[in-house]
Amino acid sequence: MTVKIVTICGAGVGTSEILRVSASRVLARLGIDAEVVATDVEHVQELAEDAQVILATPEHVKHIGRTYAQIIVVQNILDQEELTEKLSDALGD
Repeated sequence: MTVKIVTICGAGVGTSEILRVSASRVLARLGIDAEVVATDVEHVQELAEDAQVILATPEHVKHIGRTYAQIIVVQNILDQEELTEKLSDALGD
């Protein structure tokens, strides 16, 4: 089963892209098959409709709204260890 993960930021091209690339690398190392999509806060509701996980920085969490996805707040988008730990915990590995 492929896990869907959405990464968000204000414009959908900076932080969310860094998170998308980092999450893809972490998931590959963990052996988890996932589709990772980057978006902006304006489109998060439609893209995250069927997502299992949403990755966001603290300032963007308030833009997510109602969701069934697990929200993971990432403090340091460049910290691979933080992302590895949080994704591993969230996805049960």
